[in-house]
Amino acid sequence: MTKTENHPWLHRYASFVAFCTFLLVIAGALVTGNDAGLSVPDWPTSFGSFRMPRMVGGVKFEHGHRMIAGFVGILTIILAICIWARDSRRWLRWTGFAAVMAVLAQAILGGITVLFFLPVAISTAHATLGQIFFCLAASLALFTRPGWRWDEAKVEDAASPSLRHLTSVTTGVILVQLILGAVYRHSKDGIISPHVVGACVVTLLVGWIVYTVLMNFAQQRGLLRPALLLGGLVVVQLFLGMGSYVMKMAERNAPQPLPPAVDITTAHVAVGALILVTSLYLTYQARRFLSPGKHEVEVTSAPHHATS
Repeated sequence: MTKTENHPWLHRYASFVAFCTFLLVIAGALVTGNDAGLSVPDWPTSFGSFRMPRMVGGVKFEHGHRMIAGFVGILTIILAICIWARDSRRWLRWTGFAAVMAVLAQAILGGITVLFFLPVAISTAHATLGQIFFCLAASLALFTRPGWRWDEAKVEDAASPSLRHLTSVTTGVILVQLILGAVYRHSKDGIISPHVVGACVVTLLVGWIVYTVLMNFAQQRGLLRPALLLGGLVVVQLFLGMGSYVMKMAERNAPQPLPPAVDITTAHVAVGALILVTSLYLTYQARRFLSPGKHEVEVTSAPHHATS
């Protein structure tokens, strides 16, 4: 865990894969936002052929999404091979393998979504796995950065609750919130109330993180910068969420999604993905720069004392 590797080209390539994955998330949001999920009614072919279809109407969103997904899949396989060939860290190799498995599973879920006419459960799983894959791609970009190491000089995590635990819980809650958002987007009936409640919980947790960092770790740039970025993204997301809802209500009787609503809902999905990855990055940073506080050590050692 403590060994560091120095392959700048690998980091640059992994960062490119992560960027392309973010574009893939946006492309998927455009498919849903434009109700284009069945514009190409078959899979893996397009209108019974592997040739390029006419990129008109919803086809340009659905088939374009497939093309980007295929490109990202190839990039991910190459990245995993490069990591296995050039990086000796076993845990990183398996992370690369997990990314390949995730992108393959994502392709299968995407196909099932089309073949079974957009079932909410499968569509939600497809969207959720897309966010998880983005986290894996971003993690690979981070871990291949020259000089990345887990055994940085640490300060005691004296906050209560500890920042290490708070960031981990917040990242998990953000993922749940994105799942609720995916259900809302893919469900015809919609479940806006749980998503709103989730937004409130995420906002409170992120506010707590920012406050904790400012009060206890303001001198730690590795914690301060991502915490402030996370807080800023959440503020932007709140406005995008309100704007998305207002737009949806304004066009609820429209025969097809209108561009302003599509744009703002797509931005809402994209910023949600950035929030998840930023929170995950902050979780990594808390583990890198902070050691368990005394209260954590006491809790974890209590059972041993009880049995002695």
